[in-house]
Amino acid sequence: MANRKPSVKSQPSPTQIIDDDGEVRELTAADVADLKPLSTLPAAEQRMLLKLSRRGPQKNPRKIPVSIRLSPDVAEGLRATGSGWQTRADQALRLWLSGQTESLPRTSGRVTRP
Repeated sequence: MANRKPSVKSQPSPTQIIDDDGEVRELTAADVADLKPLSTLPAAEQRMLLKLSRRGPQKNPRKIPVSIRLSPDVAEGLRATGSGWQTRADQALRLWLSGQTESLPRTSGRVTRP
């Protein structure tokens, strides 16, 4: 085995924003002042950069945004479960719907809480 020097994580110099490990340092006001608008770049580079910013097609079935009214205790309870609470609420509603053998009852008025 060849003698190797131990790897030392180098810090980026003040003019370098990415270190040897690919970590980006925090930008300073001087860094921001040196930035150029996209419109000043050659057209080929503009197209390449714009392609990078586009998101590819969604792999999972798309969910639609809806607005529903929940009781305060239900909303607080869902949010208290932490990150991903909307996904868990979606799963709970899907499970409840799968257990319904009859069509769901329609209500024409307010439902009062017990």
